[in-house]
Amino acid sequence: MSKMIFGNFLDNLSELGNNIDSLELSFSPSSRPIKQRWRNNRLSAHFVADYLSTFFPMSDDDPNSERRKKQSIGAVSYVANELLENAMKFNNDDFEYRIRFGIYFMEEPEIKVVLFATNSINTEQSIQLKQFIQDLTESDPDELYIRQLEKSAEDENEDVSGLGLITMVNDYDAKLGWQFSTVAKNPEIQTVTTMAQIPV
Repeated sequence: MSKMIFGNFLDNLSELGNNIDSLELSFSPSSRPIKQRWRNNRLSAHFVADYLSTFFPMSDDDPNSERRKKQSIGAVSYVANELLENAMKFNNDDFEYRIRFGIYFMEEPEIKVVLFATNSINTEQSIQLKQFIQDLTESDPDELYIRQLEKSAEDENEDVSGLGLITMVNDYDAKLGWQFSTVAKNPEIQTVTTMAQIPV
């Protein structure tokens, strides 16, 4: 299996799975109409955010602990929903490749949540996403957000606005990473895993 990594991607996350708390879900992209899938995305995002709350460190001595917990749950819910929506929206429906989604709660070396979504993509989508990743890593996120808003306003059919990803960086201090993989040949199936690391 060939792969390419961009940004802040934790390639060894699956190896850490035995030592950290995690939850993984998978979805069949063709099992439900798209409108039902949007509703399921929100439900899944709230579910993993609630799952996180059971691991969140609480301290009776820290009056800000409850507020931080609520903020973290809100951040996880938003990021989870965006990752799932992107995975569903840009999935290559030519293949019955299951969409994977997961959350990891890590306490070392800092407390953070790692969310990821994996979906299959076609060659054109791969090229567009890599161009967006380059723009995101080389641009000021605030300026890029304005540019993407303007681009979306000019072209309502713009498929890859990236506003959700930019918002993760701007509003939730997320570190983003991507792994592009070729998981099968004859026919060739490409996947992308988008990862977001959020401090909590």
